[in-house]
Amino acid sequence: FMALWRLYYHLVWATKERQSFIAPDIEPKLYNYLIGKADALGSIIHAIGGTDNHIHLVTSIPPSLSIANFVKNLKGSSAHHLN
Repeated sequence: FMALWRLYYHLVWATKERQSFIAPDIEPKLYNYLIGKADALGSIIHAIGGTDNHIHLVTSIPPSLSIANFVKNLKGSSAHHLN
């Protein structure tokens, strides 16, 4: 039997010191990376967006993965990916 879960979270995080690091030309690359990373972690991205200094994410995270670890993984790997 397959367990069903659907937990929705609205996550927001900002760039370091709210600096304008997310230029319009890198937004699609960043968002695609985040969607792929979330998929690899077994979660679902329902919506993604933001501005030049922060990101909004609506996601479903499986109960087997802590919210803290999910956010840490996405934030750390996306910053590394862009740098």
